[in-house]
Amino acid sequence: MAAAAAGAGSGPWAAQEKQFPPALLSFFIYNPRFGPREGQEENKILFYHPNEVEKNEKIRNVGLCEAIVQFTSPSKPAKSLHTQKNRQFFNEPEENFWMVMVVRNPIIEKQSKDGKPVIEYQEEELLDKVYSSVLRQCYSMYKLFNGTFLKAMEDGGVKLLKERLEKFFHRYLQTLHLQSCDLLDIFGGISFFPLDKMTYLKIQSFINRMEESLNIVKYTAFLYNDQLIWSGLEQDDMRILYKYLTTSLFPRHIEPELAGRDSPIRAEMPGNLQHYGRFLTGPLNLNDPDAKCRFPKIFVNTDDTYEELHLIVYKAMSAAVCFMIDASVHPTLDFCRRLDSIVGPQLTVLASDICEQFNINKRMSGSEKEPQFKFIYFNHMNLAEKSTVHMRKTPSVSLTSVHPDLMKILGDINSDFTRVDEDEEIIVKAMSDYWVVGKKSDRRELYVILNQKNANLIEVNEEVKKLCATQFNNIFFLD
Repeated sequence: MAAAAAGAGSGPWAAQEKQFPPALLSFFIYNPRFGPREGQEENKILFYHPNEVEKNEKIRNVGLCEAIVQFTSPSKPAKSLHTQKNRQFFNEPEENFWMVMVVRNPIIEKQSKDGKPVIEYQEEELLDKVYSSVLRQCYSMYKLFNGTFLKAMEDGGVKLLKERLEKFFHRYLQTLHLQSCDLLDIFGGISFFPLDKMTYLKIQSFINRMEESLNIVKYTAFLYNDQLIWSGLEQDDMRILYKYLTTSLFPRHIEPELAGRDSPIRAEMPGNLQHYGRFLTGPLNLNDPDAKCRFPKIFVNTDDTYEELHLIVYKAMSAAVCFMIDASVHPTLDFCRRLDSIVGPQLTVLASDICEQFNINKRMSGSEKEPQFKFIYFNHMNLAEKSTVHMRKTPSVSLTSVHPDLMKILGDINSDFTRVDEDEEIIVKAMSDYWVVGKKSDRRELYVILNQKNANLIEVNEEVKKLCATQFNNIFFLD
């Protein structure tokens, strides 16, 4: 249990305060139809973490959750249960398949006068919407790489489903750092790279040429600097693939990239143009005749055509392109070499062009002084997301430029927005003299944090209007 100690006062007898962030206590998946009779309760449990928990305790915990869900169904099934020490979250992603996540509330440990520790559970610190979204993401990520629970049942019954759940969640839950979850986890949006029309057309032309040359590509996605530029996938499929790429695959392959100068030049292939391209999935060394051409499988359009695809991710400098091909096609080493020779040089040139254009646009906009506001924007229609609050956001780290109390206010405003369908605006004066503004209009949400201690309500409103005019000049926000 990680703790952050903060000394109060000084001297050897000064009171010490330790803070413990929220932690995952248990995570399980069950289906009540698999053990309907007494003595069959264990059959309901398809996956349980931590696995070392005694069998009767697993059965008891699952039974308790089943009772809560049944008690609240069918009118409005429970989504969460609050207790002093923890919070439980429930999700039914497929009929009769229930996922449950139990999170321990944050703790403050203080020393009493007689030196004994006193534990205080922070019951109101966790936001239901944030952790319910995290639980839904768990299912979406599983489905991306394994397909639906029902598909596993069709392929090999309960035994195969249990094997897939164990293999996936045993690893995935290790990457789940609940202390770094916030408003962006509710949105699960996509950050788009700002481009001028000419550069966008160059990228579109590149994608068309590649799909024609490689012949077997079904879908393509193009990213620069971990931001999306183009995708042929459905929105919800791209949303979860984007999360996998930016929070898992790309961070594992990070390298210093200053306009490409620090990337190793690939010139070892005979007859190849020099380029910086390399596979992030698939063969590590194209010169090795025994190199394995294994690519991860992903499942898309699971509600409709149910497509199984190989995911080929290829990167040059800060540009990455994802080629998705039918899983029935097995890429050979010759195919990978051909792809490298075709895509590598062109993607290198394109990445350099994008970088150059981005720097020109940056210089033209001028180096402005640090603004007095930070904002988070989300568009529910195209999943576009932009944040100047987050300096870094990964599964293990949410590095924000504002105090956690302000992040909680943002989450509370978002919860208020979901209770009503109408457009609205909420303005809050925080205890720290910051102003927090939330605007909801036409399926778009904007959250602004202003550091203007002596401003009044009218001045704050004017500042937000200026922000909307400069940052979102083509977007209508209700005044």
